[in-house]
Amino acid sequence: MEIVCIEASVFEAMCERMKSIDEKVDVLHRKRTDLHLKKWLDNQEVCDMLGVSKRTLQTYRDDGVLPFTKIKHKVFYKPEDVQRFIEAAHHPNNPIR
Repeated sequence: MEIVCIEASVFEAMCERMKSIDEKVDVLHRKRTDLHLKKWLDNQEVCDMLGVSKRTLQTYRDDGVLPFTKIKHKVFYKPEDVQRFIEAAHHPNNPIR
């Protein structure tokens, strides 16, 4: 084993730099995690939000009005897609069924 001696100020600077790198890695990791693990909504949640029946929601999917993802026979919606749908429905010049 080799022992290396360095000045205390150099050691402290190295520690600060490592701490800075660690914080940056944490921030990047949180951003990536947030992008991929947003809460998706299921049929019932979207029906409740929109105040529509499951059949009406099915019609929105069939007409391509509301984007969705299907995993093992279960349908999920991105919250931002539902929000866009609500905003589009709010405009009198863009009626939705």
